[in-house]
Parts: sequence; C-alpha cells; structure tokens
Amino acid sequence: MDLNLAQQHFIVTGCSSGFGKAITEALCREGAGVTGVARKQDPLARLHHQWPGHFTPIQGDLQKPETLDRLMDTVAGKPLHGVVLNAGGPPAKTASETTVDDWDAAYRQVFRWKADLTLRLLPRFTRAGYGRILYIESQSVKQPIPALALSNAMRAGVVGFAKSLSRDLAAGGVTVNVLAPGPHDTPAIERVITYRTEKTGETYDEAKKAMAAAIPAGRFGTAEEMAGLALWLLSEQAGFVTGQTVSHDGGNIGGLFG
Repeated sequence: MDLNLAQQHFIVTGCSSGFGKAITEALCREGAGVTGVARKQDPLARLHHQWPGHFTPIQGDLQKPETLDRLMDTVAGKPLHGVVLNAGGPPAKTASETTVDDWDAAYRQVFRWKADLTLRLLPRFTRAGYGRILYIESQSVKQPIPALALSNAMRAGVVGFAKSLSRDLAAGGVTVNVLAPGPHDTPAIERVITYRTEKTGETYDEAKKAMAAAIPAGRFGTAEEMAGLALWLLSEQAGFVTGQTVSHDGGNIGGLFG
C-alpha cells in the first residue's frame, strides 16, 4: 500500500531514540520531511547526516517554552501535515512512593508541553483543513501498571485531552489519535526492568526475560513494528479514524477492549 507520504512534512518529538527515532526514519524512507526535536545533539546530527534533505533537527527540552518557540519558527511557512508527540516517561514508582513534587514534575514531563504544542499547531491544521495529530503514550492508559503510577495518571490525562479534541476537529479533516504501546525493546522499558530488579533481586537479564515471557506473543515488540502502525495513522488512508487509543502490545492487555 502506498501511503502517499512523500513530499509531506511532519513534526516528530523525542526523535533521537525508541519510537520517535523509528517513526522518524520510517517517514524519511517514505520520502516525507521531518522536523525532529530531541535533547541530545549527537543522535540528531546522525539523523541529519543519514537523511539529508528530509530531516531538520532541533535540539532542546520540550518542557521549555523557548524550545517550542524555536520549533514553531522552524516550521513557519512550510506545509505541515501532522505531528507525533512523543517523549520519555516519569520515574517508576508506586502511588504510595510518590511525592507532590513528583506529580508536579510528571505533569510537566508528560502532559503540559503536549497540550501547549498541540494548541500552538491547531490553527495551522484547521486553516489547511487537514492534519494528523498522534500521541505516543502507553498501555497503562488501558491497564494501569503498578510501578508506573505517575505515568498511569498523566498519560490517561493526555488520552482525555486527545479524545475531547478529536470531537472538536473531526469535521475539519484533522484526526487525533493515541498509540498505546505495551512492552517494547526500547530504552523506555529500562526503567521498568531496573525497578523490578530492585524489588525482586533478579538480574537485569532475568527480569527482562521474565517480562517478555509473560507477554502472550512471547517477546517484546520492536519500535519499527509500531512505526508501521504510526505511519498508517499519519496517512490519508486513516482519515475516518479519530479519537481512538490503539494498542500495540502483543496481546498484553487483558481487557476486552485492549
């Protein structure tokens, strides 16, 4: 299937590793242009070198308004077809282990900048009568993970925002969706594995193997697998799909609507 992404332009945040990197590279392979944001310079430079003419790097912390200002300046005047809002999660803690400071930090890390960037971009999409807004969150929005209380709550807030927004924009050609990945072999899973080793005494490899064995598919997913689903949701073919939270979890969620 030709997704017709060539010559289109997307923003991808958290593009230097994991899901963000996989989606960035998949878009570039399709001939799309990507403006990518990440904190680390070296991975951004490698992507820029690998995809000349397709990838524009922006180094900065998404939680800082000045980074969002530079992003908006960079894409001003360019056509824009979609945005992938993606970043790492807060520390692994149970609810009883958290502090109020943890919750303030998690709000800034997981929710606030996404709402800020989305609202800044909305006029672009609504004027064009077309747009794809895609949030990368976690299976925890459907089945909370005990050791990720901060993520459980804040990512669920993003889903509530996305669902509300999708109904506002549906008639105008702008879709808003969420991807909810289960365990994948990306850097994001490391904090969960490390937390488990601290609680169980398992080695890192033992904990990772046990977690993979507990997934019905018998393994972790890959970022490249999920990138394929992301590209479809970013394409013209997904124009009737909006307000959805789509799992990519190897059968890991136990509920009927996983």
